[in-house]
Amino acid sequence: MMLANDPSQLRTEIDARVAAGETEKVLLSIQELWRVERGPASAAFVVSRCEGLRAQARFLVFRIAILRAMTIEPIVPLLRAAAFTYGIDLQVHVGDFNAYAPEILDQQSSLYRFHPDVVILAVRTPDVAPDLWQEYGEMTPETVEDALQRVCASFQQWIAAFRRHSSAALVIHSMERPSLPNFGVLDGQRSTSQVAAIAQLNAEIGRLAREQMGVFILDYEGLVARQGRDRWNDPRKWLIARMPIAADQLIHLAEEWMRFVLPLTGRTAKVLVVDLDNTLWGGVIGEDGMAGIKLGSDYPGAAYQSLQRALLDLYRKGILLAVCSKNNPEDAMEAMGQHPEMVLRPEHFACLRINWNDKEQGLREIASELNLGIDSLAFLDDNPFERERVRSSVPEVMVIDLPEDPMLYAAAVRNHPALERLTLSSEDEQRTALYQKQRQRVAAEQSFQSKEDFYRFLQQRAEIAPLAAASLGRIAQLTQKTSQFNMTTHRYSDQEIADLAVQPGWRVVSIRMRDRFGDHGLVGVAITHDQGNTCEIESFLLSCRVIGRQVETALLSHLARSAAQRGMDSLSGWYLPTRKNAPAGDFYPRHGFQREEQVGENSRWRSPLGGAPLTCPDWIELTVANGENK
Repeated sequence: MMLANDPSQLRTEIDARVAAGETEKVLLSIQELWRVERGPASAAFVVSRCEGLRAQARFLVFRIAILRAMTIEPIVPLLRAAAFTYGIDLQVHVGDFNAYAPEILDQQSSLYRFHPDVVILAVRTPDVAPDLWQEYGEMTPETVEDALQRVCASFQQWIAAFRRHSSAALVIHSMERPSLPNFGVLDGQRSTSQVAAIAQLNAEIGRLAREQMGVFILDYEGLVARQGRDRWNDPRKWLIARMPIAADQLIHLAEEWMRFVLPLTGRTAKVLVVDLDNTLWGGVIGEDGMAGIKLGSDYPGAAYQSLQRALLDLYRKGILLAVCSKNNPEDAMEAMGQHPEMVLRPEHFACLRINWNDKEQGLREIASELNLGIDSLAFLDDNPFERERVRSSVPEVMVIDLPEDPMLYAAAVRNHPALERLTLSSEDEQRTALYQKQRQRVAAEQSFQSKEDFYRFLQQRAEIAPLAAASLGRIAQLTQKTSQFNMTTHRYSDQEIADLAVQPGWRVVSIRMRDRFGDHGLVGVAITHDQGNTCEIESFLLSCRVIGRQVETALLSHLARSAAQRGMDSLSGWYLPTRKNAPAGDFYPRHGFQREEQVGENSRWRSPLGGAPLTCPDWIELTVANGENK
């Protein structure tokens, strides 16, 4: 019998499945291998096999450049292997050693010729502020201040130059503090503390990053502290190979980089589905009763309360929470609603499946109720059997492994890269409330004989607006996360959206929706550019919350009318099919477009603008930002 945790047998299984052409099973086995063995040997194997599957697996290609003042080549295979397990083919450019400044400043450098999607500036305190690192004992308060200003001026120059030359995201490592300050324990007693000076430097770099779009800070100092400074650093390797990080710590830096790659590629979970017994609380509610479950500020209940606080933080940054539990609904709801130590309450959950059905059925029902793809879900359950069953029966769901010790549950959730976010929009903060309103809409729809009657009952009001500073982050976020109704699935960063909007002939518009139940928020985006006499639709996408409400027709009618007013004679766009965007497949032909080109599975569609106008459904009140109602 094959052992699931035997790396050697997993490699044999993977190669057998490659030979048999079983691509999906290969990818599942590769994920399993990476879970049980994350090291250089497995990384080389994973990268090799995944590179051979490029034609069949449809990996998302993402370009990452790493500018460095240290040897990072051994980390690259680890990073690429981790990315492949999420369906991402990372193309990596490694800058020349210690050449990060000229590469950033020179528009003709190899960095910009690579056309990266994201750049990581992996520099350390000894590289950019050597005096603050090793000469602090000789410095006066005045020379410390001069050093801080000099380093901050350098970062300001690099960030500004990068933003002039590239629309890519920029991730900057924060500055590490020394394990032992130059003055030892005396450092904490001095008004001119070395540790405090480096903390001030990090605060200033963070401020500079926040002043620019698409610039983010990786808390390298925090990463080193979490892993342990003495374990992290290897002074001998630094002197011999200019690699300051111990070999067994390299995987942690690769995983920290992945916490930025996944949000930037949109490969994140929109919903975390959680079990109840021995996950949100200790014990079994049906056997122990509300008074008997373990939950509170003392051990062992503190472990579960800590997990709930971690989940509440996810809720606050726009990740939906749902419950999928084999349980008596009355017992479970009593505990969730009335237990005095519960941090999470029923209102924090967008969807509840508490019954005796299989977990895989519950997960599919949750995805259907929320109108999301099943691959938008992550699953959290203490039971290894349930986790493996979900992996095998619903492989699209991201299954989060939990350690045996419940005290480590919260850390497992906080460390998972698929639950990270780099920005937070107003829609994110209200996401659960938006889905609760959606349940009211679905319930109301059941009482109508026709969809048209229901649409009229909704009293839908749409507002179309050009790109504005307030909407930029949400628009970029939609392009990165929306997969079901997305004609081309092109992903854009904040900076890329801003750059497109100011180019001649390009337009970025969004659509917001309200109805009698409340505000949907900003739910759709269209990016177009005029080419000759044709308005080309580069991107057209809608949030899953409004699919099926004919909002897409309202937005398309605006594009057609606006293009005609500019003298365009046709509207044209591509449909690039993926495994997720089938709901958009008939969008163009359904609106009278004719196919004019086919390239493999991709098709280009065109509609003349001189005939009968494409009109907005009369049950949607459409307003354009200039005040004109149509």
